[in-house]
This record gives sequence, C-alpha cells and structure tokens, in this order.
Amino acid sequence: MTGDATAVTKKILISSLAGLIVAGLAVAFAVVTLTGKELRYDTQAKLLAAVPTTASAELSTRGLSLAQPLKCLSMPESTKNNMLVSCTGATTAKKEVQVFGAAMNKKKREYYTILVAGKPVVSNAACLGADCKKD
Repeated sequence: MTGDATAVTKKILISSLAGLIVAGLAVAFAVVTLTGKELRYDTQAKLLAAVPTTASAELSTRGLSLAQPLKCLSMPESTKNNMLVSCTGATTAKKEVQVFGAAMNKKKREYYTILVAGKPVVSNAACLGADCKKD
C-alpha cells in the first residue's frame, strides 16, 4: 500500500470504530431507559387504591369537580402482568365520568383514559394528577 492508501484506510477504520461506539452507546442508553423504568403501582391493589385520587386530581386541574368520590373496580380481565381498573362517577354538573387505568408489568407502562359525558378528556396518558409531577 502507498502512504495515501494507508492514510485513507486508517481514516475509514477510525470512522467505522467511532460509528460503532456511537451505536453501542445509543443501544446502551435505550436499554437503560427502557428497562430502568418502574411502575408507580406494581400491584392491582395499589393501582385500584390510587386511581380514584389521581383521576380526581386530574379532573380538578381541568376545572371539573366530582359530585362524589369515584367508584372503582378491578376489571375481570386483570392479571398480575396486565392490571386493569375501571371507575365511574359524575361531575357536579351531572356529567357521567368514566376512568380506565392499565399497568403492564412486562412493558413497565401505565395508561390512563378519562371520559366525561362520553368524550375523552385524557387519552392514554402515562400519568394522572400529582403523579405527573414526579416524571
């Protein structure tokens, strides 16, 4: 090889190595980000206890008041890995409120939806109320 060819080969090797390092760091960051997240509520009982309070707080931030505390139940389809909660209630203006909460252990994800008079006020949010301030 000539001197120019050797210099070009070294530049290609260095560039390739730098690219691999950047790609490796990106993968490491993604793994830590995706696997390091924990559920706020890691049991059905904890999720069931939290949703009425957090949903009420979320509605309050949107200028909606409940006539009474939400009534929540564990959904029959709930499992240890896919926890599901359903709540019902009414606003002080007598509009029907429905809240759905889901926490997935394997994916480490939570989803919340709130309907008021059948219309989405919150749709597939990762948190509700004061829980959002912790993120």
